Amino acid sequence: MSNLKLCLACGSYDFLSPLITGAVTPTGIDLNVLTMASPERHSRMVRYEEFDICELSLVSYILAWDRGRAMTAIPVFPHRRFRHAYMFKRMDCGIEKPSDLNGKRVGLDTLQNSAGLWMRGLLQDHYGVDLKSIEWWCQEEEDIPFEPAQWMNVHYVPKGKDINQMLLDGELEGALYPETLPSIRNGSPRVGLLFPNTKEAEIDYYRRSRHFPIMHTVVIKNEILERAPWVGISVLRAFQKSKEICYERMRDPRNFALVWMKELLQEQEALFGPDPWPYNLEANRSELEAIVRYEYEQGIIRKRPKIEELFFPPSLQEIQQYI
Repeated sequence: MSNLKLCLACGSYDFLSPLITGAVTPTGIDLNVLTMASPERHSRMVRYEEFDICELSLVSYILAWDRGRAMTAIPVFPHRRFRHAYMFKRMDCGIEKPSDLNGKRVGLDTLQNSAGLWMRGLLQDHYGVDLKSIEWWCQEEEDIPFEPAQWMNVHYVPKGKDINQMLLDGELEGALYPETLPSIRNGSPRVGLLFPNTKEAEIDYYRRSRHFPIMHTVVIKNEILERAPWVGISVLRAFQKSKEICYERMRDPRNFALVWMKELLQEQEALFGPDPWPYNLEANRSELEAIVRYEYEQGIIRKRPKIEELFFPPSLQEIQQYI
């Protein structure tokens, strides 16, 4: 029997390099891998369902699930990132601490962007920010249209403007953005970080919340899972094997142009344990429950699912082994 020919769209990460190069192949599948930037990949998948398998924004996936779209996730989370370094403030408007954002104008990429949702959620949960008091300015069109919660005061950036320039021009006091703003990269004295001691703030947040924010999951078209349900486990195992190869490579400092590679890994393991990127449900339940709550509270999804409902059931089962 010939292998299934399927397409995977993903980012070009070290975790995924063995999959991308073909060093790891999912059993029974000939995989055509397309690497591309996140905004393009996410938009093409949620708008047009172009790919058989896709690394997708977790927030967009949960919204797609809420709308009955024909794709289902497996518990693979190839992109996570702390987000304290992506919260910005104008330097001349009296913002000294996060709660000073209350009553201010804050720019976003979109409401359904995973980075922005995590930032709004953690500011609300841990830093005394009242999301209801803020005037939100969104820069881009939502990939999946929805009506935000009535309490959210949402505006849209006029054509020809962007939140970086609005921040510089005094039209915004803050911004939560998925990447570093150009004004920060260029060293503008008019803009700064909401958390200047970023790493210290992120470690403190992790110790208090135990959340390493999940940005993306992996989805498979339902028509494939219905026709060949074994694909879910095959793809999950391939992602896991690819990650294990990456971890093994990281243990050899010759593979990296970093002076303190061994020490960095020891520091990471002391805080997170041996695998900061677990691919299963239980190790990620707290983060998943938080992001579902944030989406529901902010009106992005209409109903609040149980976490297990979001994933292909066979991919959640522990496979029996003989002793």
